[in-house]
Amino acid sequence: MAAERRAEVTYVELLKEDLAIIRLVPDGGVPEYKTGQFLTIGLPIPSEKKIVRRAYSIASHPENRDYYEFVIRWVRKPLPGRVTTELFYLSAGDEVSIGEPTGTALQISDRLPGGGTDGRRVICVGGGTGIAPFIAFANHFHDTGDKREVMVLHGASYVDELSYKRMLTDLEMESKRRGEAEWNFKYRAAISRPKEFFNRSWSGHVGRVESFFKPGKSGLSPVEEMVGEKLTPDNTIVYICGYQGTIDGVIEHLGPKGFVTEHEKNPDGSFGIKFESYG
Repeated sequence: MAAERRAEVTYVELLKEDLAIIRLVPDGGVPEYKTGQFLTIGLPIPSEKKIVRRAYSIASHPENRDYYEFVIRWVRKPLPGRVTTELFYLSAGDEVSIGEPTGTALQISDRLPGGGTDGRRVICVGGGTGIAPFIAFANHFHDTGDKREVMVLHGASYVDELSYKRMLTDLEMESKRRGEAEWNFKYRAAISRPKEFFNRSWSGHVGRVESFFKPGKSGLSPVEEMVGEKLTPDNTIVYICGYQGTIDGVIEHLGPKGFVTEHEKNPDGSFGIKFESYG
């Protein structure tokens, strides 16, 4: 078993009854890690008389060494999630056990197969709490002064599930204020249940998040209309985190454009999609 350490809960923000932002500070401080990684959180489960561990994507970025941040959904159907249930009963001052950051599926591609700098447009697609690693992406690119064009797409069923809407909107406003040559960032969200009464105020994109890539009457997808050109593996790399259906949906639209995943690299080692599924 990988080494574990104690971590203290320092902040809990309940966004809705089954969605929360939680911050943890480990003993000895936050170690160095890579943007897009995850770690395991372990809690004792009274009914099982043992510690059960689950993996969660890290929403904070490595340039922030003050805490780990997570956005976590309380899974209750068909059965309550054992660890998430316990997490939703934690308060500041409580303790958990955590592993070390790990995972390469969503690490940022900085180099092309030939060794050149990967300066392609970065499009991040997060379904539900799959937005977590892309909050880390956005803050990492911002704080390191990266000049790549970055777009974050978030899909949710309800407007109160757009957990980082304010932060991402502020980053886009900063891009408009400073100019795209300095900070080139866009954020768009999609609501899949627009007819629900709770979503009555929504005026943005409607449908599942993968529908941003579906061609419209003009032949261009909503994403392509936003960036002003057709997406190709030469000008864009796409990162996806969410349920397998979201991943499959994006790949279905991008495959005909020549995009292949990191698992199915071209003969020269190139690829245009990286993904991580949580279900």
